[in-house]
Amino acid sequence: RHWLAGAYPQFAVPYFIYDVYAMFLCHWHRGRVKGHEAAPPPSLRAAAGAYLRKDLLMVLHHAAMVLVCFPVATLWRQGKGDFFLGCLLMAELSTPFVCLGKVLILYQRQHTILHKLNGVALLVTFLLCRILLFPYLYWAYGRQRGLPLLQVPGALP
Repeated sequence: RHWLAGAYPQFAVPYFIYDVYAMFLCHWHRGRVKGHEAAPPPSLRAAAGAYLRKDLLMVLHHAAMVLVCFPVATLWRQGKGDFFLGCLLMAELSTPFVCLGKVLILYQRQHTILHKLNGVALLVTFLLCRILLFPYLYWAYGRQRGLPLLQVPGALP
């Protein structure tokens, strides 16, 4: 059992809550910096509704991480699955490149070499850590259980 498998989920919950809040604040204040300064600021309720319409899937993803994945990772694993938990957490390795790309576009630096290098890093980390990760997890589970790769989906607990 690895200590980080127990510590990281406890760190991740406040992060996911903060991230939803920070994304909402960005959404709420964005209209003021894009030529809408003369219009009255939207009410909190109107801004929240618009935010949910725009980013519902991201909010649901964050809510699922807090309400489903956290209890599974901390209460129900019973010390098992550190390898798989670690692999799933690797999916976040591409996040800094996503954020840097948005910042570079915000500051109109999308034609710089940094933006191009960031795009390559994002492509590589996204491919490895978010797409190819799942076939690898199936392969690793099948190897552990002595199953061919195509039998793994039907044998998962």
